[in-house]
Amino acid sequence: MSQATALSARMCQGTFFIEGRIAMDNKVEILAPAGSVESLNAAVAAGADAVYMGGSRFGARAYADNPGEEELLRAVDFVHVHGRKLYLTVNTLLKDSEIDELYGYLLPYYRQGIDGIIVQDIGVAEYIRSYFPDLPLHASTQMTITGAAGAAFMKRQGVMRVVPARELSLAEVAAIKRETGLEVECFVHGALCYCYSGQCLLSSLLGGRSGNRGQCAQPCRLAYSIGDGRPADLMSLKDLCAIDLIPELIEAGIDSFKIEGRMKQPDYVYTVVSMYRAYADLYYEKGREGFAVDTRDRERLYTAYRRRGYCDGYYKRHNGKDMISFSRPQGKEEPPQRRTFEIQEKINGNLILSPGNRAKLELEHKGSKTVCEGMAPEQALKQPLSAERIEKQMRKTGGTQFVFDRLDIRMDGELFLPMQALNELRREGLGRLEESLLSPYRRTEDEAAHFTPDEEGRAVVQKSETDRPAVMAVSVMNAEQLKAAVSAEEIRAIYVDSGMLMPAVEETLRSLVQKAGESGKEVYAALPYIFRSPTAEKFERKYALLLEVFDGVLVRNWESCEWLEGKGYDRKIISDANIYVFNRYAKQFLKKTRIESYTAPAELNAGELKELGVSDCTFVAYGYQPVMVTAGCVQKTTGRCTHSDGLTYIKDRYQKKFAVKNCCEYCYNIIYNSSPLVLLNQRKEINSLSPASIRLDFTTEDAKEMQKITALYTDAFIKEKDIRTPDMDFTKGHFKRGVK
Repeated sequence: MSQATALSARMCQGTFFIEGRIAMDNKVEILAPAGSVESLNAAVAAGADAVYMGGSRFGARAYADNPGEEELLRAVDFVHVHGRKLYLTVNTLLKDSEIDELYGYLLPYYRQGIDGIIVQDIGVAEYIRSYFPDLPLHASTQMTITGAAGAAFMKRQGVMRVVPARELSLAEVAAIKRETGLEVECFVHGALCYCYSGQCLLSSLLGGRSGNRGQCAQPCRLAYSIGDGRPADLMSLKDLCAIDLIPELIEAGIDSFKIEGRMKQPDYVYTVVSMYRAYADLYYEKGREGFAVDTRDRERLYTAYRRRGYCDGYYKRHNGKDMISFSRPQGKEEPPQRRTFEIQEKINGNLILSPGNRAKLELEHKGSKTVCEGMAPEQALKQPLSAERIEKQMRKTGGTQFVFDRLDIRMDGELFLPMQALNELRREGLGRLEESLLSPYRRTEDEAAHFTPDEEGRAVVQKSETDRPAVMAVSVMNAEQLKAAVSAEEIRAIYVDSGMLMPAVEETLRSLVQKAGESGKEVYAALPYIFRSPTAEKFERKYALLLEVFDGVLVRNWESCEWLEGKGYDRKIISDANIYVFNRYAKQFLKKTRIESYTAPAELNAGELKELGVSDCTFVAYGYQPVMVTAGCVQKTTGRCTHSDGLTYIKDRYQKKFAVKNCCEYCYNIIYNSSPLVLLNQRKEINSLSPASIRLDFTTEDAKEMQKITALYTDAFIKEKDIRTPDMDFTKGHFKRGVK
């Protein structure tokens, strides 16, 4: 027997090891999307093990046909009767004014037995841990978990399952499972975002529709151009189809295959789920040697939804031109079919009838048994009931979730019983059986923590005597900007981009930071937006520099936090705006970490920031805001990759230019807004919030521009002068309008 054949034999037994990786005791879960009850029915009929679904609020697909409370409660029961699971999506950011409404929203689903909650907001995670401590918590892909370190961090916060970033390789996914033991849920089919999920403000800042609030307008799917080039779908990725990778995905330790598509039709859900069900089963039956995807089945998958073409995602690549659609694919998708998806559980029953004794119906399904009694039959005088007629009547289970597989009828003599009595007995028996199947899922409110609106976490705005922030700070990208920041007298804190932590500029960096320290300024290293394993390895060599040169660090992801924790880092840690603090429970979450201070999120308006209380945080008042952090590389996509940090500019259909910084050392791109945030005329409103510091973010500006902007903000916020905004194209961001 060859090694591969032996491996296949062990796989069929369900427990085995592969190349030192984890043992697989359970089959992979097929997890289906459901944007409506019809799609839910289609998913279960197609063989899904679990379904993820949003309710009427707080879900990342605000425009799906999400069910109301009663409908969703019935959906929970429906999947449980059929031995499946339902995970509720609460994967948006909640404002402080909304967070107390979460208890009443979740409680009915908690009682009903919901199987898990998918969350993005760290405040929501903290809230659920406080009030529903036994409710399984899943970290959404919107949390941007990009490695085992980030997953381990979430595990300590009570998360039992992670949905890592879709940009991860198979090796990185396997490391999460191997090093943390958490359940790992990965996307295998459907749309791919160009941006790391949770790191996109493009739709929000351009049109006010926030992806973090479930309302993304997908401006990335529009055409963009570089230079004088023709507009193309530069940021529109092909859809994911990983069905050929099923053996490798399972062997990497993935627990759940997630299919994207809560906005798609039921027929799409049925087709895709049934394919992944069939081919996952094929792998378990025949192993790698017997696994092959039929060409006709692959084409069925493609035609179920044909929009941009398909690729196998990031599992075996970091990025690439062949992942981009560029133009609409040829061919037609299959028109939606008007199918009715129904599924009934097969049950066994015994009906016992004897004169003078109450009719007895015994029902059994997968070990669950129930017995009920009805009217006593009488000795027939004229027309006795035949067993055939009784069986025909009892098998009328249409409209229920059950169908008789075996029904034994035991009659003692010639009997009579009204049909209505048989109907009532059947209804009562099926109802009791359903309840016996559902009762193990039910919870009581006593199992949840007692809820009272939490006033303790509400921050009170503390105003200084001068009613202005104490610290003026800047973030800089290069040595020229750093030099200008060091020489600016009123600047008290400087954040230095991680791109400057290079041997080629280390001497200059040390010299400038020393001068900053001598003038009483604090200097922080702004760590990368994405901190995957290769980046962590590079920072092992840079750690001594962090300790020797900087007063602290600015972190932008959970992987950085876990890495610093493991190093025993004891300097100040501040989180950036993309670690979203939308509510007081998010503040409470941060108190359990090493993060000492945070940066106000870009999507809250002045009133919402006041309600949250930002006297303990940094407020960004100027700068080209990052609208995307992406594993995609615009230079590589267009054949212009220089393999060194630099700037590219893309233009939208209105000829607005967006700077794209390629961070080659850490292999990601940052796309900045076309216009800078300028809040010079909002001095009084900002000062009334009393943030701990005001930060000016410099990206593409040269030293002269930086000095001019710094002087204007110094005059406005330090010297309290009324300053006229320069004649330039700018935005006020969400400070006035906010997001829905």
